[in-house]
Amino acid sequence: MSSSTDIVTDDITPLAAADTQRDGHFAWIDLRAVPAALRDAVVQSAIHHRIDGIVSDDAGLLADLPPTIRRVLTLTNRDEIVDTAAVDIVLTENGAPPLDVAATVENGVHVVVSDADTLRDACEAVRRVAWTVLTFTDPTKIPLEIVIAAAENSGGRTITVVNDIEDAEIVKLVLEHGSDGLLLSPQSADDVATLAEVISPSADRMDLTELTVTKVEHIGMGERACIDTCSLLEKDEGCLIGSFSTGMFLSCSETHPLPYMPTRPFRWNAGAVHSYVLVPGNRTRYVSELQAGQPILAVRSDGSVREVRIGRVKIERRPLISVTATTEDGRTVNVIAQDDWHVRLLGPGGSVNNVTDLTPGDRLLGYAPSESRHVGLPITEFCDER
Repeated sequence: MSSSTDIVTDDITPLAAADTQRDGHFAWIDLRAVPAALRDAVVQSAIHHRIDGIVSDDAGLLADLPPTIRRVLTLTNRDEIVDTAAVDIVLTENGAPPLDVAATVENGVHVVVSDADTLRDACEAVRRVAWTVLTFTDPTKIPLEIVIAAAENSGGRTITVVNDIEDAEIVKLVLEHGSDGLLLSPQSADDVATLAEVISPSADRMDLTELTVTKVEHIGMGERACIDTCSLLEKDEGCLIGSFSTGMFLSCSETHPLPYMPTRPFRWNAGAVHSYVLVPGNRTRYVSELQAGQPILAVRSDGSVREVRIGRVKIERRPLISVTATTEDGRTVNVIAQDDWHVRLLGPGGSVNNVTDLTPGDRLLGYAPSESRHVGLPITEFCDER
């Protein structure tokens, strides 16, 4: 495979700067392979879930869509007369040059990438045409990485054909920001709803609260867990952990120097095995339930959030310390951690607090949702945790 510098030529004229605005990930639904019996349900689901566009080779079908959704017409016959009032984008197949269409209609091309020559075609297209639909014949994501790199700052948008929802989740993450768009031929209306969840931006910030320490106790032996992630963590980045679902502490990563051992910038020395931790989807899991490969939320002291993957959970028997605090609205919360100086909790401004040095009155950072939890999910019900 040629390198990206071999693929992208210097004489390509980029799109106008006015076309460079990007609105994050989006999805298109391809109706061409959807059975007629399912078509109406799929279309209604796409409209309901605010899918960006619908692709069809039937201009009449597209004409009935509301203006909230892009109407993408595919053409296999370049001599076909296009009713520009019925479509927003005309997509030529097999890498054919874009049509000379009305000013109100945008051009797109579909390129099947199967070798170095077609990869070059895709890289050139994404810099010259507003919309480039990509089909990759091989399972490797390296050609997509090269096209994404070619599209950087060009104004052209990439839409990658995905086989299923799992494929969509992977394509979204290629080169961190992934393909701009995903094109799926759904098997059901439920596939449309799931695809909408895939492209929805995850919560990237949460409201942290200050906790005031009221009691610190050395409580003897028990099992605690270290959570090793597949990411390098920042100095003020932690996981939210606690004994109660209505209040969790921001546990500090092992990114700060230790006197007798190297740092472990991928690790949280999290807490006792009964503890709740916050994971994506606004749900909690017990530390003892976590396994390699699962996602967990990494939270910084400013409230910014990202999803990281667990590489290992290590449970060992150690002395434990109990830290009790109150929230700003007077609720009592607790965390039980390993009783050792190198285990730390984060405080306001990213301050680092060794658990063995904590005293009543110290201020820590945490999260205090109003809902209780049932099987990890938030629920509004009476629940007294002590």
